[in-house]
Amino acid sequence: MSSAIRVVHAELVDIDLGPDEIGEGPVWLTDRAELAWVDIERGLIHLLDVAAGRVRTIAVGEMVGAIAPTRSGSLVAAVATGFVLVDPTSGRIHRIVDLDPIDPTIRMNDGKADPWGRFWAGTMGLDKRPGAGNLYCLESGQPVSLAVEGVTISNGLDWSDDRSTMYYVDTPTRRVDRFDLDSTGTTLTNRRPFILVPAALGTPDGLTVDRAGQLWLALWGGSAVRCYSSGGEPGTMIELPTSHVTSCTFGGPDLADLYITTARSELNPVQLHREPLAGRLFRCRPGALGRPANLFDDSSPELRRAG
Repeated sequence: MSSAIRVVHAELVDIDLGPDEIGEGPVWLTDRAELAWVDIERGLIHLLDVAAGRVRTIAVGEMVGAIAPTRSGSLVAAVATGFVLVDPTSGRIHRIVDLDPIDPTIRMNDGKADPWGRFWAGTMGLDKRPGAGNLYCLESGQPVSLAVEGVTISNGLDWSDDRSTMYYVDTPTRRVDRFDLDSTGTTLTNRRPFILVPAALGTPDGLTVDRAGQLWLALWGGSAVRCYSSGGEPGTMIELPTSHVTSCTFGGPDLADLYITTARSELNPVQLHREPLAGRLFRCRPGALGRPANLFDDSSPELRRAG
């Protein structure tokens, strides 16, 4: 390892919550001062009141791959069969739209709201078969659009501050790619590699872009989150005591805490014995500041009447 790489250790967030099978998609809810994240396979949304140290959990009733806050204060969620709105206080679920067709061998994976108020989420085969997944875009008042097709494990994504670039991961490629965007953010062009992750470091999973334009990438199988400059140069490495690191986001009142989700899924009994904290939530302060989460525009009457 280069001497220029700073190593930081993440600490367990001490909360009354057991491990997730696949903890994913953390997002800071500024209006509620809460961290929200999902357990994909168990179909759960967790909401952590950071100041009180209390967690509430909403059972969605099917696998849930990703969530994002909305302009009305709800959450939009990508579930196995489509998209729903979730009231984070009552837990009430309102179906927006189903995927067409619904395929029981496919599930939603990672997703995020964009700077224009749309929600992007991708799919993958339950058996991880090549090319079975797609990346979809949900826009208020519009049909769900297919943005990228034929991916294997649609994963982390985020946008540059100037709205000219979208970063995107299809995990088995071992790359973070970038797309050029038009002024509306709907047209993706010039897909090209931005970061190539060596096999020894794991595979790319979820990611977030900080206020300085640095990209923080979770490494599945790599026991780490790694920071890359806006030019793609590796920097700070955050080490974790478990191998399957899934995603990260900045939160807290100053957006200086990096929250990191992990998974137990695909670890055998011997590995689970060696990694007793697999599937738990972690936190560190790596010396960077995050950005407020983008909000999904859920104002369309058509959207709220759907389902």
